[in-house]
Order: sequence, then structure tokens, then C-alpha cells
Amino acid sequence: MREHPGGIVATIRGIAKRVLPGRAREALRLAHREFVFRRAMKRFLASPESCALPGSPVLDDLIYGWGNDAWSALGEYLAACMRHASEAKGPILECGSGLSTILIGAIAQRWGQPHWALEHSPEWATRVRKYLTQYGIDSVVLCVEPLKDYGAFSWYDPPLATMPESFSLVVCDGPPASTRGGRSGLVPIMRERLKPGCVLLLDDGAREQELALAKLWEGELGASSAVLGATKPYIEMTVTGRPAQTLAPGGAVERRRRRR
Repeated sequence: MREHPGGIVATIRGIAKRVLPGRAREALRLAHREFVFRRAMKRFLASPESCALPGSPVLDDLIYGWGNDAWSALGEYLAACMRHASEAKGPILECGSGLSTILIGAIAQRWGQPHWALEHSPEWATRVRKYLTQYGIDSVVLCVEPLKDYGAFSWYDPPLATMPESFSLVVCDGPPASTRGGRSGLVPIMRERLKPGCVLLLDDGAREQELALAKLWEGELGASSAVLGATKPYIEMTVTGRPAQTLAPGGAVERRRRRR
């Protein structure tokens, strides 16, 4: 029986809401999330591939247990990240860290691939490191530095001298949209490490800023792209090294035309 949302647990929550003070309710809620997360992680670590499907009960529990409500509609994107991580033939780069870092890191460790994650928030990195340590995930190199001013944009300050020469997968869910230039710094800073065959997964594929970035990167990288995901779209790009091709149906340009 699923423990959320509904059923016995929903009934208990309703009773708790009526009889417990606010702090006690919050403590109960956090304890329940932690319990669900621990249980889901045990199932995930036993068989990551079986959890990498949108709508997977284990994936739903991981998202719920992690407790970042903004992730509630990101099951499709997170599942895509996990599937591509399982297929990666080389190092993985992640822009921003969180639940995805833990899950992708576990998969990368399973297949012997290094996973580099860039993060600008020390507080957020501390939380991620806690879970990486708790679950013995040592494939992740978590690089924590304030965002750097590059003039036209602000972006992460990656340790390029020690990073791999190329990445097979890039998961781009940061920096925050409010950052000057948004996520536009990825290609100018990391271009030489995004070789043909590299897959780039860009979150928030319905936003005009990301759609414009995908179109720009198609030309700069020689890449194909498509907008995927029914609930909360994301953009999947593959670097070809050749001039950008016309997008397949559902691609970024076509979607933008339909939205006008």
C-alpha cells in the first residue's frame, strides 16, 4: 500500500492537523518524508534501472521524501536523467545539485563513471553531501563555488584544470533562472568538453529562455534537439559536431511556433 497521498496516512494527517500544534505537525511531516525516502532509496539502490520510468512508485516516493515540492512535476525529467546516466559511456556533468545528484551518482558508481556536479550554494551542497555519504556514493565530485561574473552572464566556476576532457552526459538544471544569463554559460565555458555524441538534458523545456538557448546551442554545438515530457517539458539535445539539422516534430523551434 502506498503511504501517500491518501488512505490511512491521509486520515492520520487529518487528525494530526486538528489536534497537534504547528511545530509538532511539521516534525511529524519531516519524519514521514525521511522514512519514505529511506525506504525508497533501499529499493532504488537494489535496482536503479527499474526505477527509471516516469510514474515509478519508487521514483515518486524519492521525490516526495526529498521534500522539495518544486520537484513534484519533474518525474519525467528525473527519469530521463537516470536512463541516460545508465547509458553514459563516459563522465557525467551536472549543473546544479540535489536529488538528481544522489540518484545519478549512484548509477554512475554502479557503472564506474565519474560524476561532476557544480553547485553555488554551500547550504544546499551540505545537504547533498550528507546523503552521498550516508549511502556510500563516492562517484560524485561536488564542486562548490560562488557563481562567477563572466561579463555577459554569471555561471559556475568549474575547476577546468582537473575536470575530464570530455563529458558523455550533461544534466542542466542550474543555475537559477534569476541568475544573469540564466543557464547560458554552459556552452561558452564548457564547449571544448562537449564532444560529438554528448547528450545534454535541459530542464524547464517550456520556458522561452530555455527554448531560445536550445536553438542557439544547436548552431554553436552542431546539435539536434527535441522537447520531450508531457507533464513538465524538458529539452534533450545530442551534439553531432555538424551544422544544426531541422528539428523533428516536437522539437524546440516547432513548439515555439505553435505557442505564438
